[in-house]
Amino acid sequence: MLTAVIVDDMPDALQLLKGDIEANHPEVTIVDTANSVVEAAKVLRKEQPDILFLDIMLGDGTGFDVLEIFPDLRSKIIFVTASDEFAIRAFKFAAIDYVLKPYSNEELAQAITKAKEQIQPNKERLDILKETLSAPEQKPNKISLHTLDKIIIVSLDDIVRCESDSNNTIFYLKDGQKVFVTKTLKYFADMLKNYQFLRVHQSHLVNVQFISAYIKTDGGYLMLKNDDNIPVSVRKKQEVMEMLDRMHR
Repeated sequence: MLTAVIVDDMPDALQLLKGDIEANHPEVTIVDTANSVVEAAKVLRKEQPDILFLDIMLGDGTGFDVLEIFPDLRSKIIFVTASDEFAIRAFKFAAIDYVLKPYSNEELAQAITKAKEQIQPNKERLDILKETLSAPEQKPNKISLHTLDKIIIVSLDDIVRCESDSNNTIFYLKDGQKVFVTKTLKYFADMLKNYQFLRVHQSHLVNVQFISAYIKTDGGYLMLKNDDNIPVSVRKKQEVMEMLDRMHR
């Protein structure tokens, strides 16, 4: 049996989640609920559940405030957030799982399964999440990358390029390091497109800061500052030329 606490400032959402867990997950016992940071603090002082369902935005603060009060919390956290593109992007940058309201029974089941297996996100990943959520218009400084056996944190300005490897992505960093990540190139192209990363080819995503020249011969390719040559697809030539023109104005 697993114990759980739900923290959500919307009474209807809290009751719905409680009802769904009780109906579909008999292995999870909800021992208490809270609808604010203050209430959550009182509950967690009494007992630390196996799983903490934690809403991000609470009436008197945020879910992060709850975590700061309990830096040694042993509970596995399932963040629950309303549908918001900035929130989703923030979770992706931090490589932290979340449940999006409204959720399906399947999504809830997956979150509970993952919570049983997952290790607590460390402070650095929670900081990335917090910073990206608090300044949605700004370029995030860092990104968490899920490799096969760990999660590493990388500065966006240290990523030279990304290359597709079937359903995985290889990150090439400024110091020569390569990081193999178990997500598709499309996943990162969508995530990074507003931060000076350009998909120049079906298999290549490039940080424009590292482009040194566009060579028009041999079908067209980019020379990067680390001496890599990256092909540019026919469809992307115009976009690449326009972007380089903007950079050199």
